[in-house]
Amino acid sequence: MIRNLEKKVVWITGAGSGIGQDAAIKLSKLGMKVILSGRNKNSLQDTQERCKTNTIVKPVDVSKKSDVKAIVYEIKKEIGHVDILVNCAGINILKRDWDNIDENEWDQVIQTNINGLFYCCKAVIPLMKEKKDGLIINVSSWSGNHVSLLSGVSYTSSKHALNAMTETINMKYCNLGIRATALCPGEVATAILDKRPKKLSKEQKNKMLQPDDLGQTIVFLCQMPKHVCINELTISPTWHRRYIADLGIEKL
Repeated sequence: MIRNLEKKVVWITGAGSGIGQDAAIKLSKLGMKVILSGRNKNSLQDTQERCKTNTIVKPVDVSKKSDVKAIVYEIKKEIGHVDILVNCAGINILKRDWDNIDENEWDQVIQTNINGLFYCCKAVIPLMKEKKDGLIINVSSWSGNHVSLLSGVSYTSSKHALNAMTETINMKYCNLGIRATALCPGEVATAILDKRPKKLSKEQKNKMLQPDDLGQTIVFLCQMPKHVCINELTISPTWHRRYIADLGIEKL
């Protein structure tokens, strides 16, 4: 059974580009009220222009807990509730290896990728408890289950922590109709790839997952009925570069 999303409220962090932007556009077409959050107001306004229904732009840096609390307070005051939280906010760094990683940059990755998403979850769960219904989708990574030097020590560590945190939501609130999914994509052709030490070609990016693929996956998760919890969903490109490297066809 596909759940009707019309007039339901979704809050999307990282909505200014990539996966978050595509999810916002697709969910707006299904009649949802979409709250767009991210650090760049211009990017959020671009997403808003591409959406088909009522959208609200609420810029926020999720790494700042007081700002997250303030935004959710505004949402509760103006709308009253949040049906779905899609946490797409996330960063990576260029110098990511043990030999060159900077402690301050480590802090930035952890502060955004795990602490920031925690702040968002923590802020919306009370609203979901009131309704005894709610879905949280935390966009994690293939690196959330597979330790990877390619992704970097800070990014891999943050995504492992995110997967664990996501499952504790299910353990704690399943009796209240709240469910959470760790969405774990392999390589996706988004702007975060530009933070890679080794630059990728257009041909390589074309073989990867695209934001459209992840947007459609998020729609699928949102349309699942209340009695269904997809604890974790892993999705990867068919031309999986880690596997291809193992086969000796191409180097990472």
